[in-house]
Amino acid sequence: MNIHDGGRLRLQATPTRWAINAPFHITGYTFTAFDALIVELTDAQGLTGRGEAQGVYYHHDTPATMLAQVEALRARIEAGISRAELQQLLPAGGARNALDCALWDLAAKRAGKPVWQMAGQAAPKPLLTTYTVGADEPAEMADRALAYTCARAIKLKLTDDDRNAERVLAVRKARPDVWLMVDANQGFTRESFARLLPTLVQARVDVVEQPFPVGNEAWLDGLERPIRIAADESVQDRGDLARMVGRVDVINIKLDKCGGLTEALAIAEEARTLGFGLMVGNMGGSSLAMAPSFVVGQLCDVVDLDGPLSLIEDYTPSVVYEDGSIWCPEALWGSPLAVAA
Repeated sequence: MNIHDGGRLRLQATPTRWAINAPFHITGYTFTAFDALIVELTDAQGLTGRGEAQGVYYHHDTPATMLAQVEALRARIEAGISRAELQQLLPAGGARNALDCALWDLAAKRAGKPVWQMAGQAAPKPLLTTYTVGADEPAEMADRALAYTCARAIKLKLTDDDRNAERVLAVRKARPDVWLMVDANQGFTRESFARLLPTLVQARVDVVEQPFPVGNEAWLDGLERPIRIAADESVQDRGDLARMVGRVDVINIKLDKCGGLTEALAIAEEARTLGFGLMVGNMGGSSLAMAPSFVVGQLCDVVDLDGPLSLIEDYTPSVVYEDGSIWCPEALWGSPLAVAA
């Protein structure tokens, strides 16, 4: 469904930095803040739709590059762009994500009904989400897992050294109660994964995310898979799905990668048809960035929407984390009741 009344819009695009409480380490990268672009689209009736994007760091998709993409289309956007037109004018990535989500939010206000209803979904429910522990010394990761007292699911970031078995066992010893997954962020080889696999089975890890580098998807062929494998970086949008059939079990959908909620919902539908399980993830950011992904999460088996947990300050109103789950209140995004920060 594409609600578009042809009216003019006023565009505001604002680079934003969300400070985090500690550096966050993954394979080949350390985050010290979440840099974002917030887009606001206001129509002639004074209704405003909002969207936030972090971009894709490994594609050098930054607030500056996103802002340049948005500003290059300012005249077309302010003339009254539709979501369908947006898919043709911008490639997948953060700029399209922020605009697409702002258009969905605005459409909800214009239609007087929430985004989930416009997308043909049942009423949303709280979602069990992973709480992420960055790659670090094993003892520090165990301490961080213990500090997540409300967590019922934990995701461990691993890296490309020889200490991953220690990390996994330390966290499992500290938290024998939680569902567990690990994310390699492309950091394994076939050999290092084969060495680690018995430890992952021992530790009752349920999902291994993106074990191998993009471009080496053939390493997945014939791979022993006693644990589900999820594709993240190897699947950017629908065009990448077919080549992953038989290679992975789960597709991680991120709005920054695929360019917004419109494409994310299309990926979910096609991936299910191809027999994949679904996961929704995030590139970090505030509650405003999580809210559209919460809609996708209603369709998913695995939910990883904990980005705001590491923020010193969050968007207001914010998502709610309780008993290991995430809930998106109507006042945040995607509802006629959504309000400004």
